Amino acid sequence: MIDSMKSKIQNLPCWLGTVNPRPLEGGITNFNFTVRDGGETFLVRLGEDIVHHHIMRINERAASRAAAKAGIAPEVFYADEGALIIRFIRGKTLDKTDFQDREILERVIPVIKSCHSEVKKHLRGPALAFWVFHVIRDYIQTLEEGDSRMRPELPRFLAAAETLEEAVTPITLVFGHNDLLPQNFIDDGSKIWLVDWEYAGFNSPLFDLGGLSSNCELSPEAEEMLLEHYFETAISDGLHRRYQAMKTASMLRETLWSLVSEIYSEIDFDYESYSQSNLAAFEALFEAFKQM
Repeated sequence: MIDSMKSKIQNLPCWLGTVNPRPLEGGITNFNFTVRDGGETFLVRLGEDIVHHHIMRINERAASRAAAKAGIAPEVFYADEGALIIRFIRGKTLDKTDFQDREILERVIPVIKSCHSEVKKHLRGPALAFWVFHVIRDYIQTLEEGDSRMRPELPRFLAAAETLEEAVTPITLVFGHNDLLPQNFIDDGSKIWLVDWEYAGFNSPLFDLGGLSSNCELSPEAEEMLLEHYFETAISDGLHRRYQAMKTASMLRETLWSLVSEIYSEIDFDYESYSQSNLAAFEALFEAFKQM
């Protein structure tokens, strides 16, 4: 498989000379390579549409271009069916331990705010909405049809989602990244970049904020700082409860995402362990939410 992907990359019409793609580890919805050509380094992402995960590559390409024009993502060098090539950013890929540093979090917040306010100004063509509760309902149907090992738990997950959806509304609509894993931030020493726009779409800002918090395991103090810096005000009890509901929903969605991947993904990754870890985090968050 790797050889055929390398051949596909080598035959793309964008190169100045013969290239030697080098695989990168870490992708769990696509395959990544680096390529040197014309004195520059590029990142090549290979991946087709993934209907089960609501991933449409035409949307990823449009969001990537818009985010680059907004100044928070690397420039798109070339895009074709199943291939997205961006200019390589040399820097540190962040992990969740980095987000325990207040300075890092303070530098990330303006990137999130720019995502929510600026990217939409540069977006061209059709755009998706990413309403997590629709995604959850669709994942549950997919897991029913795929006879998931967690099938007996699906009615309970659906009931939890309905409780959380009622608690979240009303919402403000922004253009969200919707996949704020720590590794989607790259610090080049002077600037933090946001990459991987395959789930981008209009959504509540609370989804990105809650997703970042749960994915990076922020402390309660860091969460409070995140919210107050983002909204530029003290956080009311009502907003805090809606945020906690969306944070909990983001972890349920991550759990269901992994369960769907257990059935359908062809990428070599321990999805079952990932599912169990996310499920434990969701259960803890939901129990805490019910006590609010």
